[in-house]
Amino acid sequence: MSGKLNRRKMMLGIGGASAAAVLLGTGAWRTAAADTRLRGGYPFSLGVASGDPLPDGVVLWTRLAPEPLAADGSGGMPDRPVQVRYEVATDEQFRDVVRRGAATATPELAHSVHAEVSGLEPAREYFYRFRTGSELSPVGRTKTAPAAGAALASLSFAFASCQQWKAGFYTAYQHMAAEDLDLVVHLGDYIYEDDQTANKRGVALGDEFKPETETLGRYRLQYSLFKSDPHLQAAHALFPWVVTMDDHEVENNWADEISENNADPALFRQRRAAAFQALYENQPVRRSAIPQGPDIRLHRRLQFGDLADLTMIDTRQYRDDQPCGDGTAVDCAERLDPNRTILGAQQRQWLLDGFANSRARWQILGNQAPMGETDLDAGPAKELYMDPWDGYVADRNAVLTGAVDRGVRNLVVITGDRHQNYAWDLKKDFEDPNSSTVASEFVGTSITSGGNGADMTDDGRTLLAANPHMKFFNSQRGYVRCTVTPQTWRSDYRVIPFIEQPDAPVSTRATYVVEHNHPGVQPA
Repeated sequence: MSGKLNRRKMMLGIGGASAAAVLLGTGAWRTAAADTRLRGGYPFSLGVASGDPLPDGVVLWTRLAPEPLAADGSGGMPDRPVQVRYEVATDEQFRDVVRRGAATATPELAHSVHAEVSGLEPAREYFYRFRTGSELSPVGRTKTAPAAGAALASLSFAFASCQQWKAGFYTAYQHMAAEDLDLVVHLGDYIYEDDQTANKRGVALGDEFKPETETLGRYRLQYSLFKSDPHLQAAHALFPWVVTMDDHEVENNWADEISENNADPALFRQRRAAAFQALYENQPVRRSAIPQGPDIRLHRRLQFGDLADLTMIDTRQYRDDQPCGDGTAVDCAERLDPNRTILGAQQRQWLLDGFANSRARWQILGNQAPMGETDLDAGPAKELYMDPWDGYVADRNAVLTGAVDRGVRNLVVITGDRHQNYAWDLKKDFEDPNSSTVASEFVGTSITSGGNGADMTDDGRTLLAANPHMKFFNSQRGYVRCTVTPQTWRSDYRVIPFIEQPDAPVSTRATYVVEHNHPGVQPA
């Protein structure tokens, strides 16, 4: 997406933050009024991050927070702008600095910085750091995308989701940080909106963490808590990330302007606006993601040479309400309504147009909740979750059929949400038992959500019996490491045995592959 500055958008953007505050935080404007002095603790307590890599640049992020768990969500920062400088170098010692710049961290944006650096070389590793006053940030490492259309021999990335802080330790990120990756994709539930005081980490938290998160200050505080984890910070500092949201960045199972408990839509829009502003403040995303009050644009497309297009979709903001309630339902006819949508008409058309215009070998779809059918009943009835794509059959069929009609032969969907690992085939129409396999889906487990987990469960045995398209099930915690070449996609399910204590080892539980021009998953 274009990084061109749209000042009118800035004026209509984040509630409570002026256009100047937004532009200062991106480095697009500068001011001599920003303070370079800062008292208190170490300001870079939340670490550094980069994101959304392009062939010539990347977003560099940090947020100043000398007291990250300050109850008001301010991070312990004064109510004044602070100047932050950044450097980008080809070496970790910063002997060869290729870019320097400055941005102003403003209180309106929680003293966050989103520096969109350009003019870099494609497919190259860089190092970056920030400075404010005499304080220097940790050094981050990032990598630009290959040049458009460049022949690419391989792409390596990991994807993750669902990192409930109170459930346990982020040991999975400790192991992810040791991988050799080009990027990390986070598919949602980066934070959870609920009470964090009763946590498995044994950390005493104040009453400010008890109420459900609804206000801007509270969302800021929740991000500070989750981002305080050193293993999460390490993974951010080592790789560029591509992030999106699912439901818990706002509220469980919300749908467009409909809250889980059918709150007043006007109040829920205010809550969405607060949640989206905090998301922007705390993630390495571009100006294109600046919220417009209760709306944020997170669907976007990134290209990796001639090998792969990564398309991130948004299955929350534009969807219809879940059919037959938002839990499970048996033989729910409403889910088959041809007018029901999980993407919205405009986003669906944008997605299909991208398929038609792409020349990449692989199409990667960054998706929040499982696209494949998840029948919970091994008998003749269909018991399905209504929140994922099973509640929106027409959109699923439109995407899968539309991909085939536009010549896509290597569509792979990567998905979070479920706290379980699946590898399965995607059928053109799951209502037709004889339907052909047209794509593949890898569903990744959680980082922590769901507790320690287990290799196999009774639910897993039922799922394998009820869903012949499912080839693999596992319910441990971890992430998925993907290696893509022109001929083969490889997904390694990296799992850990426990998360309620630190220092769990990691292992590859299973590996599944997709062969070029042969949709469907198979064991390696």
